[in-house]
Amino acid sequence: MPEIVTMGEALIDLTQTAEDSGHIRHYAAFPGGAPANVAVAAARLGAKAAFIGKVGRDAFGASIRETLTRNQVDVSGLYESGKDLTTLAVVSVDAAGERSFAFYRTPGADTQLTREEAVQAIEAYEERPIFLHFGSVSLTAEPARSATLEAARRARELGILLSYDPNYRANLWPDQETAVARMKEPLSLCHVLKVAEEELELLTGIRDLEAGTRSLYEKYGTPLIVATLGEGGSFYRLGTSTGQVPAQTVQVADTNGAGDTFLGGLLSRLVRCGGLEGLTPEKLERELDFANRAAALTCTRPGAIPAMPVLDEVTGGKEEAAP
Repeated sequence: MPEIVTMGEALIDLTQTAEDSGHIRHYAAFPGGAPANVAVAAARLGAKAAFIGKVGRDAFGASIRETLTRNQVDVSGLYESGKDLTTLAVVSVDAAGERSFAFYRTPGADTQLTREEAVQAIEAYEERPIFLHFGSVSLTAEPARSATLEAARRARELGILLSYDPNYRANLWPDQETAVARMKEPLSLCHVLKVAEEELELLTGIRDLEAGTRSLYEKYGTPLIVATLGEGGSFYRLGTSTGQVPAQTVQVADTNGAGDTFLGGLLSRLVRCGGLEGLTPEKLERELDFANRAAALTCTRPGAIPAMPVLDEVTGGKEEAAP
């Protein structure tokens, strides 16, 4: 039975891999989508993971299913749409390895997950998972938005911890005001919140990490808030305790999937801790260092899922899978 269930978009990242002498860009079709990426990262790093979502009844959808299965992710909650195609995200990469996105989703199959499907999948697991993770891309369109919120509420009723990543993709929203309002909706439900620096400022209007995370904690009571800082590592707020854990310096090939690897790695280690109960800043910093190292390794290789490390790569085979 899964320990970590992720829910939301599974899509194809058409990722730029090269640009030839004629300035023609070359792309490869990598299965991806942030929640699917998190599931694979968690599975590769030692956790039992599952995915809930919807893909098209097409070659890309079949590729996503095969990739998840090959990476030991339970796909019993992966539905197929007979009329909508699998979403495509075209990922272009600049000289520094930073990404830009263009989505082909009119609508994509990922937006067509229904409340009945999502809740049914949550309730079908014979044993209760420890975490349900989802992101804000699922909140951009109906019926997936209602499905995500309803499944999150049901999971919380069942005693499952909720992890949320308000990953902002401007071109999926009609305007920033709508995006911020929708992205805030699940905050009162979640136990773990992962944000990038710019998303923290977007949600709070505060640039300072200490003050911004304090604002979220005081308003929503989120037990654990983690801000990813790229080369700066990660900042955390565990209740009233805060700290920062440095990143590992690597030669960057592609940052695609780094944040998802970080989160999958962190959740996989929190599972080994038994969730959040009894988590101390000292324990958390150890697990954040693990997640930082996993994310750094992802950056050294192209693609998202293909670049994600396995446990021994992160630990060097020198430490136990469980802390």
